[in-house]
Amino acid sequence: MLAVAVLAGCQTVPGPEPVAEVCPEVQVPDCPVCQIEECPAPRVLEKIVLRPAPPPPPPPPPATAGELDLPIIGVLEFVTVDPPGLRLEAIIDTAAEGTTVAARNIRLLEKDGKRYVSYTLADPETGDEHEIEALVRRRVSNQHADGSTTRNYVVQMWLAFGDNRTRVEVGLSERADMPYPLVVGRNLLTDVAIVDVSRRHTLGN
Repeated sequence: MLAVAVLAGCQTVPGPEPVAEVCPEVQVPDCPVCQIEECPAPRVLEKIVLRPAPPPPPPPPPATAGELDLPIIGVLEFVTVDPPGLRLEAIIDTAAEGTTVAARNIRLLEKDGKRYVSYTLADPETGDEHEIEALVRRRVSNQHADGSTTRNYVVQMWLAFGDNRTRVEVGLSERADMPYPLVVGRNLLTDVAIVDVSRRHTLGN
């Protein structure tokens, strides 16, 4: 009984009031405003420009043609005349049957019962004159565009252009109105070359 009473008495005795803990006030520091940095402008190292590609160059014109694979030459070419080894600018005339060279001082000679002709060829670059004698092969009449007619002595010469060198008959003309010192006709061109009138100086010789 006494133990019960003691326990009961302990329950009835009030204890001290609990003390509430108060957190101390914490000073929150002001956060500095961060400065916003702008990114620098980009540096242009390369500038890409798109341009259309140029068209491909046209293919070079053919150098040969025909069944015989003949060289193609222009309406004007340089031809070496031998004798005397002169380099003359020639007009290639497919309408002319024969070849004609501009000559001076044409004189008929006779040696040992044979007819020879003496004539002079001038070098258009230097003005030098070369006197030549050659056996007369024949004499031909030439009809010109103005209606006039001339009779020319015909001799044999070596004519060379490109890789071709041929001995042909050449008429000697003293006409002063020849636009070029040499006119190459069909007697040299047949089975030797094909003429393209749209080209000039294709041989480079």
